[in-house]
Amino acid sequence: MDNYKSAINFYLLATKLKYKIRSGWDSKHWNIKSDRLESVAEHIYGTCILAIGLDSEFNLGIDLNKVIKMLVIHELGEVLVPDITPFDGITKEEKKQMEHEAFKKVLGSLVNADELYALFAEFDAHETNEAKVAHYCDKLEADIQAKVYQDMGLHHSLDNQENNVVFTSPKAKEMLGSAKTPFDIWYEYDKDIYKDAPVFKRTLDYVKDNDTNI
Repeated sequence: MDNYKSAINFYLLATKLKYKIRSGWDSKHWNIKSDRLESVAEHIYGTCILAIGLDSEFNLGIDLNKVIKMLVIHELGEVLVPDITPFDGITKEEKKQMEHEAFKKVLGSLVNADELYALFAEFDAHETNEAKVAHYCDKLEADIQAKVYQDMGLHHSLDNQENNVVFTSPKAKEMLGSAKTPFDIWYEYDKDIYKDAPVFKRTLDYVKDNDTNI
């Protein structure tokens, strides 16, 4: 019976992400004008679909199954810790420690816990081809969602962002001079992430230049 308990406890903890809202869209960040905001689990699903689509069209030269597995588990720590953005006053080192400790707790006594943790650590290191692609999918999915919300008319204008902690960043503030829309800020802030990944940069450019309402 212990195996059943381990499997179901893991399931019950992990699927709490269905009900956890992505903090980037909340009132302290982009304050999206909707009662129905994206959950962490929906973000995870989006990253997996993005990986499948891009690998289909551009043959990324990866073990797609490994990438999908990385993406499915990459946010598990957020069951127990907040969805921390780069603008929330927590260092990368602190965030990493919090998320890794939480990840291990969510895995519990699963037989494959060590294997899954190693896969998560690989993802977090961004060194292997699969980890890099998974990382790019994670970031690009958020950029795309920002454009989707914009095309749905759910962003506040750039002159109505007084509570947005993103603008505590000097880099984000600098962009206000040339940016016309909230997505312009996302685009300029994130585009360099993909400087060594042309497929992802061109995908971001495509999303920027095209309406996502289909």
